[in-house]
This record gives sequence, structure tokens and C-alpha cells, in this order.
Amino acid sequence: MRDMAQNTRGAEMPALPRLGGRRSSYRERVADALRAALIAGELRPGEVYSAPSLAARFGVSATPVREAMLDLAKEGLVDTVPNKGFRVTVVSDQQLDEYTHIRALIEIPTVVELARTADRVSLEALRPAAREIVTAAVAGDLIAYVEADTRFHLGLLALAGNAHLVEVVADLRKRSRLYGLTALVEAGRLLASAEEHLELLDALLERDEKAVHAVMTRHLGHVRSLWAAPD
Repeated sequence: MRDMAQNTRGAEMPALPRLGGRRSSYRERVADALRAALIAGELRPGEVYSAPSLAARFGVSATPVREAMLDLAKEGLVDTVPNKGFRVTVVSDQQLDEYTHIRALIEIPTVVELARTADRVSLEALRPAAREIVTAAVAGDLIAYVEADTRFHLGLLALAGNAHLVEVVADLRKRSRLYGLTALVEAGRLLASAEEHLELLDALLERDEKAVHAVMTRHLGHVRSLWAAPD
């Protein structure tokens, strides 16, 4: 497995970036970074990782890593292996299909409705996250890509004013895997997917519901048909 402190092009990655604008504990920051690494495929399914080895990769002490991995175990993302560490949970093709199907049922109509209800200021506030996604795609920084993508999509859904809906989608995103991201970077195709976030924002600001529906349908389609494919 590639060193988690590096991106797919070998450049050093930022240590423990924060998700969103919220204040978070150091343990939460470690958990966010580990979760993003798991979703992006930096932590491989079925593999066992010890807290000390992960801590060395992140350049932090083992204690917050162990605590963060225990949090991920509670979420069902890893299993504890006595005296060894943590094994990344394997996600089946059927599970990925089910997660993506549920996300489509929830997210597409919700975001289309935002074309009518969301105010311009709130939508424009998401543009920095959309640009971060593009920047991460250009750099081939998969963990930063996943984190910025999470901020953007959950922030967008939050504009609907339904906190439970956001929680459901956040859980589905945690359980998903984007193993094909590395292949997209190597093929030079990740940037096109990243730019869809800016395309979506522009369609929302133009109040173009048909365009919003088309972009969301295409974008979520990538999650299963392309991004989840093993590299």
C-alpha cells in the first residue's frame, strides 16, 4: 500500500486536514483523515493495520489513532483484531449498489429542489469546497479529494434544512468505497469528475432544474459504475 502521508503522485500530503468549518478534536481529525483514506482505497479491504504503523504514516502518536480506529469500528468500517490491529471491512458489489441507489433516491430530488429554494449566498459559500475538489484532483491527492467532496455534498444537502437526511447520506458515504479513484488519476479523468461540482453549482444558481437533475444523475452514476471499480 502507498504511504498514507503521500498522494498518488508522490508529493507529501497535508497532515490531518479538518472537515468543514466546524471545530473538532484532534481525535476527530484523525478519524476524518483515516475515514477518507479508507473510502479512497488507501486502506485496503481485508488488510490489517496496527495503530503504531498508521501513526507513523501520519506522524502522530499511536493513542489518537487507536481511539479513532475504535470509532471507525463502531461505524462498522473496520473490525478489531486482537493483538494485531484493525481489519478494513470488505464491502460487496451488492452493498455498493444498494448504497448508491439509496443515495440517488435521496440526493437527486433534494438537490433539484434546492434550485428553487436555496439562496444565492448559501450556494456561493460552497464554491471554495468545489474548487478544493478540483485542486485535489489536479494534484492527485485522493484523501483531500474525498474530504472536500464530503464537505461539498453534505453542505449542499444541509441547505434543505433536514438534519436527519444529511446524517443518512453521511453514513452511506462512509460505508462506500471509491477504489477506482487511483485509476481515474492515472488516466487523467479525475479532473472531469471534479469539475462537475462547479457545473452543479452554476446550474443551481441559474435555477435550471433540468440541468441540476442531469448533473446529479451523471455524478452519482460515477460512484458505482466507475469510482467503485477496483484499480
